[in-house]
Amino acid sequence: MIPFVLIVESCHKNNDEPNVEDDVRYEVPEIDLSNWKVTLPIGNPSEVLPPEILDYATNETLKPFMYNDSIEGALVFYTYPEATTTNTAYSRTELRELMNPEDKGETNWTFAQGGSMKGTLAMSDISKDDEGEYHRAIIMQIHGRLTDEQRDLIGENDNNAPPMLKIYWTDGFVRVKTKVLKDLNASYEDLLETDAWGDDDGHTFSESVGFEQFTLEVIVTDGRMEVILNDNESVVYDDIHIEKWGVFENYFKAGNYLVTKDSDAFSKVKYFELEVNHD
Repeated sequence: MIPFVLIVESCHKNNDEPNVEDDVRYEVPEIDLSNWKVTLPIGNPSEVLPPEILDYATNETLKPFMYNDSIEGALVFYTYPEATTTNTAYSRTELRELMNPEDKGETNWTFAQGGSMKGTLAMSDISKDDEGEYHRAIIMQIHGRLTDEQRDLIGENDNNAPPMLKIYWTDGFVRVKTKVLKDLNASYEDLLETDAWGDDDGHTFSESVGFEQFTLEVIVTDGRMEVILNDNESVVYDDIHIEKWGVFENYFKAGNYLVTKDSDAFSKVKYFELEVNHD
């Protein structure tokens, strides 16, 4: 996806010098936000949905947290510890996929239906802890969701399910974490419970991305999930845990989810491209 480029010519003149023309190039990221909402680290927390999110550049609520870097042609997500969402401890400026913006997240997808998300991004800036180590941020996710029927079956008061995939920027490397079922013999009803799922050991890609641009692609099909870094290195999940996960609905997330409560912490993540597909 090629960003739109605006060229502005500026003239500088005084009585002693001839006119000098400088070409200043401004690039606007071509990221379609029609099927995303954003959660902010303010309010309860605050959310902005389509169509308001489409005017993020002039939206007074969004402007401090989601704005263009017109020199690099990126959409910047800025966050710091403050407001958090239900079932989490940390703050975020993060997009949540809306397959049908009119129902505000009721329509989602299963692994059997599949989907893919691809983004070009960079960690722009991030704070350090008291020991001088960079904080971490989650930059992409696949989050699970209970259907209304599943929610009622296990007596929950919301549709929250665990995140199957979390992709971190951690000290300049990309790290992938997924969920594993603790008891492979769990009943259908039992595996709908959040505490039925634990964390795997994680996978850290060998390539260091630092603060440079990199590309991430997540491809989901029935019983299979693949994460690809820079079209060069990938990790595939196609085991019994992914198969069992097939009972859940899911949605993609992308942006900047800062994993710390340190009061002076912050992070800025730049997205140059972001695209989701469901064939």
